[in-house]
Amino acid sequence: MHEILILTVILAILFDISNGWNDSANAIATVVSTRVLSPVQAVTLAAGMNILGAFFSTAVAKTIGKGVVDPKAITEVVVASALVAGFLWNGAMTLVGMPVSASHALIGSLIGASVAFGGPEILNIAGLKKIFLALLTSPVFGLGFGYIFMKFILRFFGQYSVGAINRNFGRLQLLSSSFMAFSHGSNDAQKVMGIITLSLVSGGWIHSLEVPFWVILTCALAMGFGTAMGGWRVIKTLGVHMLKLEPVHGFAAETAATAIILGASHFGLPVSTTHVISTSIMGVGATKRLSAVRWGIAGKILTAWIFTLPACAAVAWITCKGMLFIFS
Repeated sequence: MHEILILTVILAILFDISNGWNDSANAIATVVSTRVLSPVQAVTLAAGMNILGAFFSTAVAKTIGKGVVDPKAITEVVVASALVAGFLWNGAMTLVGMPVSASHALIGSLIGASVAFGGPEILNIAGLKKIFLALLTSPVFGLGFGYIFMKFILRFFGQYSVGAINRNFGRLQLLSSSFMAFSHGSNDAQKVMGIITLSLVSGGWIHSLEVPFWVILTCALAMGFGTAMGGWRVIKTLGVHMLKLEPVHGFAAETAATAIILGASHFGLPVSTTHVISTSIMGVGATKRLSAVRWGIAGKILTAWIFTLPACAAVAWITCKGMLFIFS
């Protein structure tokens, strides 16, 4: 059905835009809060680097395309239902200023829609174990890498004045924020590439999970556009409310997060860029003193993370049942 495929692609683009909108904070919250770049300069840079990062590889797209469910065991209606649920969650959380994991939203939605269509037995349990292992361990690495890297910087540059440190690391933060935006595109944009490719395979339009070039280009541009919109409330939550950042802290958090995300992208592991940069900021903040991090804000973010996957799975299940009734 051509109509379902067109609807799926449109929904995928909307999801990617909502993903970039919420996750723009990942790339620019630190560089804006430290006043190294103006908001307009930051979103322009981040959007461009997001687009470039989307062309980095398609390893993550293939993991998403086959890691949750067998493409031949579902239909395009399942994919469309998952995208509706993910889009609604991303949009709602961005409006209230809460950084959430688009990865959890997408995977939870795909699980819920798949179960609604064919029951839990059609899920790829082995693939899901790999995906969840990456999603659950990456925040731990973010916290640890952020803390260790900031301690390393303090060990070698702590004898310089605060002004000199921030002046020099402010320049370096231009590079770290650029690479953070690149890594974001390299991991998050690929997830929707995988979803569209999954839909194309399930509908019989293509016969392998090799991502078509038009899919890569479409997802790259959608992610870049969403980032350019700037999720300002989310940016304030990460870059202002949770921790008072200076350029050296922004550089440390972005560099630590970038290393984790690019490594995961190289190995085809989908991770939550939101979780990684958030925990990296927490790790960096903890080097000042534990009370430097506003743990009340961090707790609210953690609560949103916990509810993302089950909430999206439930909405996707309901949506899929409704769409199956309409299109049957």
